[in-house]
Amino acid sequence: MNDTMPGSATLSIKGITKRYGSRKAVDDVSFELRQGQFCALLGPNGAGKSTLFQLLTGLFVPDQGDITVDGMDLQRNPAAALARIGVVFQQQALDLDLTVRRNLQFHADLHGLGRATTQQRITTDCAALGLTADIDRTARELSGGTRRKVELVRALLHRPGLLLMDEATVGLEPQSRRDVLSAVRRDVRERGSCVLWATHWVEEAVDADRVMLMHQGQLVNVGSPADVTQALGHATLEQGFIARTAPAAASTKETSTP
Repeated sequence: MNDTMPGSATLSIKGITKRYGSRKAVDDVSFELRQGQFCALLGPNGAGKSTLFQLLTGLFVPDQGDITVDGMDLQRNPAAALARIGVVFQQQALDLDLTVRRNLQFHADLHGLGRATTQQRITTDCAALGLTADIDRTARELSGGTRRKVELVRALLHRPGLLLMDEATVGLEPQSRRDVLSAVRRDVRERGSCVLWATHWVEEAVDADRVMLMHQGQLVNVGSPADVTQALGHATLEQGFIARTAPAAASTKETSTP
């Protein structure tokens, strides 16, 4: 399924495909996202979400297709495109032996932020996520939920127009999950950032501006949560998601059982 609209886009993906041998992990995916939009990329484990994020962050190169960020081609001008992106990966990516402040300062230096601006943003952003008391603790001392909040502060420190969140709440306790989701939504409201939030938790998608349902490397439904729910033909988004992405073997077993 293609989901593109006319006009400029914060993120534009056209015909992206990534193969592993004969298997297409991402299969001819196209879509566009714009400023001020919170989009949930909803799919079961193995749907291709993480592969897509690795393509969006330049870790993998697509076999075909184009990716542009604010009009910057990711393959032709990777430095300019990546400078416009903030990302929180599913796997923890802090230096555990550095303090929160040093982790954030290192990221700011990579993006060429001035020292005064960096210190002001570290102070303000950490306070907003309740991290003030942790600024001079090492990342190793922090809980998983607190580390994830630090990673979110880091991802937003250079004020990117596009924020990528790859299963960023996996393994977090409910309160930390809510805190991270609320902080991201606040950034969309206050800065007009564009967010692509990959998840297999339907409850994280029900209030999104758009839902893109991904299954077996393809986008199979795109629209508002209500529109996708209706297209799936079930009373709730969760019921439709489960029915649409249920393993074929399980479905066959159910229908063949006497």
